[in-house]
Amino acid sequence: MASAEKGQIAQAPSTHEDEFAQADLKQLEHNVEDVIPKPENIQGLSDADLKALEKKMVQKLDLVIMPIMGILYILNYVDRSALAATKVYGITEDLNMTPNEFATAISILFVGYIPMQIPSNMVITKISRPGLYICSAAIIWGAVSASTAAVQTYQGLLGIRVLLGVTEAVFFPGMIYFLGAWYTSKELGKRLAALFIFQMLGSAFGGFVAAACLTLDGRYGIAGWRWLFIVEGAVTIGCGLIFALIMPEYPHNARLLTPIEKSYATWRLEAEAGLGEAHEETSTFGGLKLAFMDTKIWALVWCMGMAQAMGSIVNFFPSIVETLGYPRIETMLLTAPPYVLAAIVFYIVSYISDRKGTIYPIIVSCLAVAVVAYVIPLATLRTGPRYFAMMLMPLVCAGPQIMLYKTMNLHMARPYPKRAAGVAMMNSIGGLSNFWASYLYGGPPHYYAAFGCLLGCVAAFVITITGYLFNVRRLNKLLSGTPEERQRAMRSGVTQQQLDLQWRYIGY
Repeated sequence: MASAEKGQIAQAPSTHEDEFAQADLKQLEHNVEDVIPKPENIQGLSDADLKALEKKMVQKLDLVIMPIMGILYILNYVDRSALAATKVYGITEDLNMTPNEFATAISILFVGYIPMQIPSNMVITKISRPGLYICSAAIIWGAVSASTAAVQTYQGLLGIRVLLGVTEAVFFPGMIYFLGAWYTSKELGKRLAALFIFQMLGSAFGGFVAAACLTLDGRYGIAGWRWLFIVEGAVTIGCGLIFALIMPEYPHNARLLTPIEKSYATWRLEAEAGLGEAHEETSTFGGLKLAFMDTKIWALVWCMGMAQAMGSIVNFFPSIVETLGYPRIETMLLTAPPYVLAAIVFYIVSYISDRKGTIYPIIVSCLAVAVVAYVIPLATLRTGPRYFAMMLMPLVCAGPQIMLYKTMNLHMARPYPKRAAGVAMMNSIGGLSNFWASYLYGGPPHYYAAFGCLLGCVAAFVITITGYLFNVRRLNKLLSGTPEERQRAMRSGVTQQQLDLQWRYIGY
């Protein structure tokens, strides 16, 4: 947000108990308007009118953008992770795969997925219809996913998985960037969490779909795992076609909004962190260069790498649950409750994060719970404690990721091509962990290598994010210091407009 003080204007106390504090708040509001003047068509609106306009506008966005993004995220995640469920179905036997070959089939998706994310997010900053771009990608990856049902050999499966990674690379970093172009800092955390809630529900729903497709095994001579790809791919194509017709674009050119809503939607974002998509002139490659030169972004990339390594557990979650000893259908159904719990926890922590303006304590709390989740399966084979640990596994890896994406969008808000590059770097370079992590899940039921390595990732994550905390606190002190100190802080990636807006690194 614009600053720790200005950035929380909308959450400031509304009483008149402290007239001096209210006077300071009004002065900050005037300072904002001096730096980023209000558009003419909203200059005559009172604070109450603007608040009512914002409430109506945000509700409209939530009713259109969030369901579309949420459903596409479910489909993106289900299509990508469907292969994990097929191991229970017998795909390894049908395609004569060894355990290592199956791990390769899981991880090779990232050969296409990782390198394409940065170029894709560079493209999305230069097109006027990012919503159409994202929905078109959904149609294509749905077709690729459905074609997996026709695979007859291990080599063919590898080729399809690489292509699926290429086509899915558009969605996630593009979606994170897109939401940052619509929602303010006091709104963004809950929306990012909503997406991960959709992801968790999608994973839970995927277990039910997988169990349902298993009942089709042999129908028309088609194996159950092939039905899984056919059903999920067809649904993705249909949703992509429908959503392409209604998905909004940027605030300044969205057909969803009235002219006055367009003006206010654009202004309120730029009043937080400086000129954005409607006015910014930084080049695509200029933004990429700025991102590569910012050590803070590399710290977040490293943390995301640790979080993605922790998240690799989801790719093998059905196999981990299978160690409880239940039949196949019961195993698939038991994968659902942990994702439902994660969805509930995500809503709670995101609400706290947005309301209290906190990020770091939430990350560290999730990592503390992760230690419990990984130690228990190393220590015991008892069903009760092991399933308790499994209930925690999805939330401890995805919770920190939500907060990392929020950090990137708030701390690297401007120039916007830098934000787009930073999001893509975090998701793609951080996603390299999926390559090596896929080979850890051998030696059931304890999975010593996997859980031992994930404990190491937790430790590395805590050390790095704590170092990041001290760094941004130091920068905040510089931003509040002498003119020379403020200039030093600008060399760390703060723009002159952000300095004029009294912007700060918040949440830490």
